[in-house]
Amino acid sequence: MGVRPQFPQKPGRRRPGGGGRGQARSAQGPDSHSSPAPDPHPRPAPETLTYFRRALEALKEAPETGEERELLIQNVLKELETQAVALATDRMGSEMLQELLTSSPPGPLSRLFAALLPHLRSVACHRSGAHVLQSVLLQLHRFSGALAKKEDGDPETLEELVLKLASEVRDALVLYSGDTHGSFVVRTLLQVLGGTILESEIARPRGPQTLDKQRPTAREWKPTSFEVPSAFLNCLQELSSCFLKDISVFITDKVSSFCLQVALQVLHRKLPKACTCLCDSVIKYLSTRNSAADGSPLLLFLRDQTSSRLLEQRLLDAITTPELLSQVFEELSPALEAVLAQGHPGVVIALVGACRRVGTHQAQILQLLLEAFHCAEPPSRQVACVPLFGTLTAYEVYYGLELEEDVPSEHKMEIATARPLGDVTVPGSLLLQHLLHFSNLSPVLRSLTSMEGPQLLALAQSPAGSHVLDAVLTSSTVTKKQRRRILQPLKGHYVALACSRHGSRVLDAIWNGATLGTRKEIAAELGEQDQELMRDPFGHHVARNVGLSTFLKRRGDWEQQQGAVAKRRKALSTILGD
Repeated sequence: MGVRPQFPQKPGRRRPGGGGRGQARSAQGPDSHSSPAPDPHPRPAPETLTYFRRALEALKEAPETGEERELLIQNVLKELETQAVALATDRMGSEMLQELLTSSPPGPLSRLFAALLPHLRSVACHRSGAHVLQSVLLQLHRFSGALAKKEDGDPETLEELVLKLASEVRDALVLYSGDTHGSFVVRTLLQVLGGTILESEIARPRGPQTLDKQRPTAREWKPTSFEVPSAFLNCLQELSSCFLKDISVFITDKVSSFCLQVALQVLHRKLPKACTCLCDSVIKYLSTRNSAADGSPLLLFLRDQTSSRLLEQRLLDAITTPELLSQVFEELSPALEAVLAQGHPGVVIALVGACRRVGTHQAQILQLLLEAFHCAEPPSRQVACVPLFGTLTAYEVYYGLELEEDVPSEHKMEIATARPLGDVTVPGSLLLQHLLHFSNLSPVLRSLTSMEGPQLLALAQSPAGSHVLDAVLTSSTVTKKQRRRILQPLKGHYVALACSRHGSRVLDAIWNGATLGTRKEIAAELGEQDQELMRDPFGHHVARNVGLSTFLKRRGDWEQQQGAVAKRRKALSTILGD
């Protein structure tokens, strides 16, 4: 998450190390896990590369679709089949192959695939070859209805080739998953077997910069999901069992851990029971290791970058049952403050998100958060929870107090209302958004209601904080009356909201859900400074959305228009049962 929570250091207690949450990349530089290829990689002949380059230039001149283009691709790939391994393991050849594969028909694709499989280890564990195998696998969604169809002259179907690849990977899963480059092939294979491509996880194959100077964007070639044969899902089930056999490796090894993370995501979507089984295995392993000093075995793993990333990004997100959540909650909840102090807000956010999703332990986690941020006792401090959660700062640090060892002081409203809102962090915003969808969120609502106009304005104008107000406006557990009370202090600040990038978006959302009476109040306040609004790019948009010109010049027409809008909205709400 990048932002470290701020908590006071108690005497005699050393603050544990650990950085903020970040997206680690496993494909940067050589890694000690990489295995050398069994044989030296053959080099493609210079004339082959020249031919390839000319063919690609001709392909760019050909029509984007049609027989001419398809025939050209077939001829080029057929010509290069005998040198498939040499091209795949050459940087330039690999990039050009990837370019060609994005438009390849199924026949040439399957023949190239078949040519690479006998040399799987040397290709998959090569920095250029791995990208070619990924590209081959990522084309399969285009032929999802013809994976079992055998092309003329082809000994095997695409389905059979994928299953053969999966079989070899399954037999040496630890080897391929632990290799810096082979790991990417395993992750892509898992996603293809599940018929779901995870945009956030999959490595983007290298585009041929030398040809068009620009790599294709992910959205140009990534689907979200596609139909796969039942044999693929059966194979995915078998692979998930292989993770169970060596669970300690996949949890603790830096490179292999990425494969376990992707497996959890794919299984969560396609094979929930297998996902639950894998989650159980992970939790069992983590909870039976040597306990940390404060009693929770999981804290030991939070000090390790690989294990903490697995815990916060994948395991907690995959929990869907109360039983599984209870196991994790029992381990993590007693040490919530220690988790935050170690710089792992992502773990806490994922745990709160799981409580929201599953619907259990909500009151407990909220109470534990109040205690972790030192605002549970005395009860008067609870009214400060929103600024504390949003800034990920303990009570004493936020208000500049000395750490009180005995009896915490009462909350002083006059000091709190005079203090400007601190900088809301992205993790803090996510935490509040989850809490605002809890079934009982009384402390959070009381805290929001107590905020003064300038503080609420700062929240609405904040890039991260504005999304907290989005949650207020959309949460099904916040009543209309509670919304009105929370948003009331913004009255008198509508122009400042309208002239802010993020505030204008919040004002639009408030406007869209406002009654006719509230719309009149907003329009009247904006109309007092209409010239300022029209000069501001964000204010200009708000003025147009509100119909400010009509409001100022033809009030009757404006009221008639807004009345018609209100009637349509009411009719739609009745139909939708909202």
